Amino acid sequence: MPSSHNPAASLAHIVANAERIDLYVAGMDKGDFERNRLVGDGVERCLERVCEAVYRLGPRAETLMPGQPWAEIRGMGNRSRHAFDQISHEVVWATVRYELPELEAAARKAQANLELGNPIA
Repeated sequence: MPSSHNPAASLAHIVANAERIDLYVAGMDKGDFERNRLVGDGVERCLERVCEAVYRLGPRAETLMPGQPWAEIRGMGNRSRHAFDQISHEVVWATVRYELPELEAAARKAQANLELGNPIA
């Protein structure tokens, strides 16, 4: 059953929050990130939004952005909402540095495809 949410809006949320995260952590290394709880809290909130946007894409996510670790992304969203006290700063940092850039690039590509009128399954 397709989601009732607008896929273009969900993709825009992914891109916008990834951009915010990039801005927040600019010039930081892992140690800086772990020491700066204000930035850490902002990054975690933006990641929650990214995960919610992915959730809102529903089954269209795989069609729009194939090859992403969808279960892990949705799982991170669930953990950030329900097990927030068990979130590892190391996992957040690794996600931001190594996984989020690929998701952001895929979301940008999907946005371009939507603008060109490519159909969504």
